[in-house]
Amino acid sequence: MTTAGSTHQEIAPSGRSKVLLLTLGRVAAGLLLPLGVYYGLRAVDVSVYVALLISALVSAVPTLVGLVRRRRVNGLSAYFTVMVVGSVAVSLVAGSTELLMAKEAVLTGVTGVWFLVSVRPTSSTSRPLSYAFSKPLLEGRLRWPNDFEELWSTSSRWRRMWRVSSGLFGIGTIADAVLRVVFAYTLPPDTVPALATGMYAATSVLLIVTTNIYYLRCGVHNRGSALYEKDLG
Repeated sequence: MTTAGSTHQEIAPSGRSKVLLLTLGRVAAGLLLPLGVYYGLRAVDVSVYVALLISALVSAVPTLVGLVRRRRVNGLSAYFTVMVVGSVAVSLVAGSTELLMAKEAVLTGVTGVWFLVSVRPTSSTSRPLSYAFSKPLLEGRLRWPNDFEELWSTSSRWRRMWRVSSGLFGIGTIADAVLRVVFAYTLPPDTVPALATGMYAATSVLLIVTTNIYYLRCGVHNRGSALYEKDLG
């Protein structure tokens, strides 16, 4: 498992695409399936609160099935597993419809704080969260270098790139959490679930595009750029 505070188990390049597709497939199912359940229940006059609660429970099914079948997780799937299980836990203790609709804001906000805290690793083996998520998927692929750890040890610019990107993800996810709370308490209840699902896609795309532009400006695909210069001494 890859976390901000631990090293990861290496995944063979040939298996990374499959792992990524399976993880993203479960995430998509975990988002779309409960959305369909919610609006299906509302169509037969189930109350907003009960429909939200049932859809939250349903959202955990694809992730839990994947865990049982694979019996191991990488950093990306571990993150989404925590998000799904946390969402169900918050749903079970929520006391109002608005709080139930805003449950993702709690988890998204915690994720944002997690990204920000990881900017300053607490030990020699810990890494910024964006680094921990990206390494198993990108190392040695798509014109990315195949020596992430060596670069971390020798290049301050390389370390700074990942700290900045983790900071960007942290700020972006916290902003997302704030918007979710505003929507939950100000918009008609039946518009919030669809909007919240759309926000996952919009926020993810925006942050991925922004950070990748930043990586390119740092020179990640140019081995002769200053990014790869070793520190003096």
